[in-house]
Amino acid sequence: MSGALETWDLWLPGPGATGLPFARSRINADDAGDRLLVHAAPQRLQVTVTDAAGQVVARSDRLERHQPGPMSFLIRHGATITLEDGWPTPADLGRVVLLPGGEAGILKSWWNAEDRKEWRWQVEFYNQIRG
Repeated sequence: MSGALETWDLWLPGPGATGLPFARSRINADDAGDRLLVHAAPQRLQVTVTDAAGQVVARSDRLERHQPGPMSFLIRHGATITLEDGWPTPADLGRVVLLPGGEAGILKSWWNAEDRKEWRWQVEFYNQIRG
């Protein structure tokens, strides 16, 4: 786990004066890459990614889910973030999964029934105290 940390700040726009926080997490930029998973994303989402100096490196203000399901994908195209509805596949094993509240882990396994009425998954978490 080396590389620059980025802060991924996900907001639920609409409620209150400025919206409500959904998840905020520091994620290694190399681990996040250009695609990460979000568990239980709300219907609408704002995403801002900042570097260690607090500079905005990517953002999107009007992301919307269009299908039900336990996972969504945040896809980074340079300074823009898009959202895709979907279900993880074997190609997604090893990707970062961002949970509500901001805990981030690595997807280690995923299974879902063909009718998508049940699923089973495992996530690995790693933490390090920085001095």
